[in-house]
Amino acid sequence: MNRLGGIIQRACGAGGSIKPRVERSGTLGNVMEFRKARGTGDRQLIRARVLPPAPRAQEVLLSSFPGFRFTPPWALCFRLLRRLVELKPFIMALVIVSLLTSSVAAQKKYERPTVKTPDTFRGADAVAPADQTSIGDLKWFEVFKDEELQKLVRTAMVQNYDLRLAVARINAARANVGLARSNQFPQFDVGADLTTTRTSANSGPSAPGQAGRKRSFGEVFLSLLTFEVDLWGRRKQQTKAARAQLASTEEDRKTVATVVVSDVATNYFNLLELDLELEIAKDTLSAREESLRIIKARQQGGLATMLEVRQAEELVYQASQTVPDTERLTEQTENQINLLLGNNPGPIARGASLSEQKELPAVPAGLPSSLLERRPDIRSAEQLLISENALVSAAKKAYFPTISLTGAFGFQSDSLGNLFSGPSRAWSFIPQITQPLFTGGRLKSNVNFEKAQREYALAQYQQTIQTAFSDVSNALVQYRRVKEIRTQQELLVTSLRDASRLAHLRYEGGVDTLLNALVADTSLFNAELSLAQTKRNELLSLVQLYKALGGGWQQ
Repeated sequence: MNRLGGIIQRACGAGGSIKPRVERSGTLGNVMEFRKARGTGDRQLIRARVLPPAPRAQEVLLSSFPGFRFTPPWALCFRLLRRLVELKPFIMALVIVSLLTSSVAAQKKYERPTVKTPDTFRGADAVAPADQTSIGDLKWFEVFKDEELQKLVRTAMVQNYDLRLAVARINAARANVGLARSNQFPQFDVGADLTTTRTSANSGPSAPGQAGRKRSFGEVFLSLLTFEVDLWGRRKQQTKAARAQLASTEEDRKTVATVVVSDVATNYFNLLELDLELEIAKDTLSAREESLRIIKARQQGGLATMLEVRQAEELVYQASQTVPDTERLTEQTENQINLLLGNNPGPIARGASLSEQKELPAVPAGLPSSLLERRPDIRSAEQLLISENALVSAAKKAYFPTISLTGAFGFQSDSLGNLFSGPSRAWSFIPQITQPLFTGGRLKSNVNFEKAQREYALAQYQQTIQTAFSDVSNALVQYRRVKEIRTQQELLVTSLRDASRLAHLRYEGGVDTLLNALVADTSLFNAELSLAQTKRNELLSLVQLYKALGGGWQQ
C-alpha cells in the first residue's frame, strides 16, 4: 500500500457491484476509501482522509455510503448483554439454586459431639440411689460451715487477683463481640468544612475585580463508609464465634472461682492441721521434759543411769525441734492464704479447730451425665468448639461474592448563604460486587486451618470430659479410703496412748526398762501426728470431690 495521497491500483478477480471499503494505512488514524467497478477487477481510490472521532465516524461513513454498516465496540457489548438478558431466567435460577445449596451446607447447625458417659462413677457408694442430687449442686457456704472460712472465701471472691484477671478477660471478650457485631451494620460519618482563599494582587494579570479578593467554599456531607452486605452470613458467623468465645471466657471465670474456693478451703484446713500438730508437739514436749526431770532425779538418787538421761534428752530435743518447724509451716500457710485473698502477709483468724469442725454434708456424686452441664471447664471447652465451628462456616463463605456499598450525600457551595439550597446538593452511591477468582490457595488454606482448629477444639473438649470423670473417681476413692484410714488411725492412737501409760508405770515401778517406755512414747507421738494429718486429708478429699463435681462457683 502506498502512502497517504497516492493512487493504489490492484488486480483482482472478476468483479461485482460497487462496494465501499475502508482500509487503514500504516499511519494511525489515516484511512483510505476505495470503490470497485463490477466486472473490471479494478479498484479506484476515492479519497484519503484522517479518521474522525468515534462519535462522528459512523455519521460520516453513512453519509458517504448509504449501504455501509458501522458496528462500534460498545454496540457489540450491548448485543452480548441483550443475549444474556434473554437467558436471564435460566441463569438466575441456576445461580440461586447453587447459592442456596452452598449456603444451607455452610450453615449446618452445631450438634454436641456424642460422648460415652459411664452409668455411675467408680468409687461411688453402690447402695446410693442413681437419681440422687450431687454435692456439686450445693453452694460453697452450704458445704463449708466454718464462719471464719466463709469470711475468707467471701473476701477472696472479691479481691483475688486470678478472679480479677478473669473478669478483665470477660470484658475484653465482650468488647470483641461488639467489634465483630459492628461489621454487620452500616457506618456513617458526618462532617463539614469551610475553605477561605484570597488571591494575591501582585500575582500577575487577573480578571477585572478579582485581584486581592477573598472567596469562601464550604461543604456539609454525610458519608456511608464501605459497608459489606452480609448476604451469605459470613459476618454473622464471625459474630457468633465471638459470642461463643465470650461464653467460654465467662465459664473460665467460674472455673477460676471453683479453684479459688478450693484453694482457700485447702489452705485453711492445712492451717488447722498445723495448729493441731503444734498443739501435739507442745504437749509432747511438756510431757517429755517432765519425764527428763524425773529421770534426772532418779539418776541423782542412783536409781537411773546416765544413758537413760541421754535417751530422755533425745526425746525432748526431737519434740522441741518439731515446734519451730511447725510454726514455720504455719506462717507460710498464712501468707499463702493472704495471697489468695489479695492481702499483704499477716495472721489469719481461725474458727473451730480441726477436731471440732462441723460434720460436712454427705457425699452423693450424682449422675455422670449431669457433670457435663455442671463443670464450667467442660462448658468452656464446648463453647470454644462452637466458636471454631462458626469460624469454619465463615471461612467457607469467603468463596462467595462480596457486595459492598459506598455513598455520600451533602451540600457544596462557594457561598454560605445558599449552602443548603437545592442546586448545592451533591450525592454519590457506589454499589460494588467482588468475586474471588484466584487467591493462590489462600481461601482453601484458611478453610483447612479453621477445620484443624475445630478438630483441636473437639479433642480438647473430649479430653476435658474424660479428665473430669477421672477427677471425680479419684476424689471418691480417696474420700472413702481416707475415711477408713482415719477410723483405724483413731484406734491405733488409743492403743498406743494406753501402751505408753503402762510402759511408764512399769518403768517407774522398776519392773521394766526405760527403753520400752521411750519407744512407746515415740510411737504415740508419731501416731498422733498421723491422725491429725488423716483428719485433714479427710476434709481435703471432700474439698477435692466438691471441686471435681464442679461446685464452688455458685453464689
